[in-house]
Amino acid sequence: MPDDILVTHRGGCHCGRVRFEVRAPARIRVSDCNCSICSKAGFLHLIVRAEHFKLLSGEEVLTTYTFNTGTAQHRFCSVCGIKSFYVPRSHPDGFSVNARCLDAGTVEEMTVAPFNGQEWEKGYPQGRGGFDR
Repeated sequence: MPDDILVTHRGGCHCGRVRFEVRAPARIRVSDCNCSICSKAGFLHLIVRAEHFKLLSGEEVLTTYTFNTGTAQHRFCSVCGIKSFYVPRSHPDGFSVNARCLDAGTVEEMTVAPFNGQEWEKGYPQGRGGFDR
């Protein structure tokens, strides 16, 4: 399957109350950020445009956590505590999905690239990142 063809991946939190679907290639590239929150949570970032993300269930159990600039909207399940996606500071008009929260079966390959989130501004010189598609 060519890398530019999008497939539907589904995923969610640990208890299953939060469920989502995301359109992305079958071969995904994710970022392993070393910032304080991502390194503690083990979050692997799959960045997608807002129109490629759909919350299927669980809006009522989502809680939002913000810190520092307050731009990133860290949304997590108030029942099991898992952050399966959020609105990142780097892409406030999109979503970062935790690749570890995707259901098995649709990801053919995952390439993990380190990202220096401790020096976030150097990674995104204009203050935010772009989308691959």
